[in-house]
Amino acid sequence: MENKETTTTTTTTTTTNTTNLNSGSDKKKKSLKIDLHTHILPKNWPNLKEKYGYGGWVSLDHHCSCKAKMMIDGKFFREIDSNCWDPDVRIQELNRDDVDIQVLSTVPVMFGYWAKPQDALDLAQYLNDHIAQVVSENPKRFIGLGSLPMQCTESSIQELRRCILELGLPGIQIGSNVNGKNLDDPSLFPIFEECEKLGAAVFIHPWEMVGKDRMPQYWLPWLVGMPAETCLAICSMIFGGVFQRLPKLKVCFAHGGGSFPFTIGRIEHGFNARPDLCAVVNPINPREYIGKFWVDSLVHDEEALKFLVNLMGEKKVTLGTDYPFPLGELVPGQLIESIKEFSETTKENLLGGNALEFLGLDPNKYL
Repeated sequence: MENKETTTTTTTTTTTNTTNLNSGSDKKKKSLKIDLHTHILPKNWPNLKEKYGYGGWVSLDHHCSCKAKMMIDGKFFREIDSNCWDPDVRIQELNRDDVDIQVLSTVPVMFGYWAKPQDALDLAQYLNDHIAQVVSENPKRFIGLGSLPMQCTESSIQELRRCILELGLPGIQIGSNVNGKNLDDPSLFPIFEECEKLGAAVFIHPWEMVGKDRMPQYWLPWLVGMPAETCLAICSMIFGGVFQRLPKLKVCFAHGGGSFPFTIGRIEHGFNARPDLCAVVNPINPREYIGKFWVDSLVHDEEALKFLVNLMGEKKVTLGTDYPFPLGELVPGQLIESIKEFSETTKENLLGGNALEFLGLDPNKYL
């Protein structure tokens, strides 16, 4: 399971008129603001310890109005506010922040990769059905990403097909590793292969961060571990030949790609200097894969975002806030909109156009 986190979700009192829950604006818009990186939970779910017969699962303690404690085997993990489970509250905040659409995915601590495969599949189906229901009730405001029991290849492919073909979700969210297996592990390749076949978008979120045992203080797993973990995931897919073998696979990495964009020079130099170590599976320079995948915009710094867009290309960075958690961008799109060097076309791409391209969705469905 994830390390204990003692932060809470962020909510702000709003006076926005939310009588029209199906539109972020009364005016016909030519472009959309889409937050690709947001998390949602059901308000309640069954007692998973009782259902599956062993511990390690998350439960919710609704200890007061509009707040709940996420608990794991009786130990506090995180406090969340009602915007983590209530679609109406989320829509109020969407309207307040002039966001048209949120892309919904579960909280990574719910992945359950450590569990028995049949139990992880059952939970994934429960969470995916919930997200699909929220989307169906507010189809102009929400888009959903499913979860898979990644420790079981067969079950993951089964649930992937259900997510795309039955629930109508455009993609999935997965973790950056599966029980310590990097994303080039042979057991995972058939899942990625099926994603490419179905045109499913794959959003990769860091979790179970590398080196976390050395980071017991200062929130370092989230501040240092997550960027390193995401870089490890990207390099695994590059050096392991996943991107080479699946050129049409659509992948987006959270948190601006972590430390990868800022260490690509070192990564490329290592590839050139020691091909006997680095080019053993993939013979293509790692830099050649820049522009072949997406990253979200969550870097919290103007100079970092300008560098990221210049490196990745303005078509491969998309707005993501990590809503509703406090380590995210608290005013969605504020950093993108504040950068004077970005043209209006660039801003439109970053704020929504690129998300639609990644997800394979027609903007006319939402305008």
